[in-house]
Amino acid sequence: MSNYCYVYVLRSLADGQFYVGLTRDLQARLQAHNKGLVASTKRRRPFELVYWEGCLNESDAAQREKYLKTAWVSGISKRDYEDISRGKGCKYDDDLYSRAESAGDWCAEPFGLTA
Repeated sequence: MSNYCYVYVLRSLADGQFYVGLTRDLQARLQAHNKGLVASTKRRRPFELVYWEGCLNESDAAQREKYLKTAWVSGISKRDYEDISRGKGCKYDDDLYSRAESAGDWCAEPFGLTA
């Protein structure tokens, strides 16, 4: 079991809509979504992982998940969404997007994201 709890954003390749969730095992959860094992998303498969961030505990992850879901429901602008996905406005103003880009493709294959 992972020490981290992950907040993640999926994009449906069927309808282009987003799904925000949290999990302790990101790879297994993505596979569950894509296999149709998650009731709320099974009709919108397949999915691609477009964003994730690790939190030290489930409480922090749940707060972040709630924030991201609230932002979408309240009609967040594209620019605001891009800022959020790059870490701006986060508690530590950490540029997660740049760090993920610099990490390269190390995470693509385990999550089934390679072409």
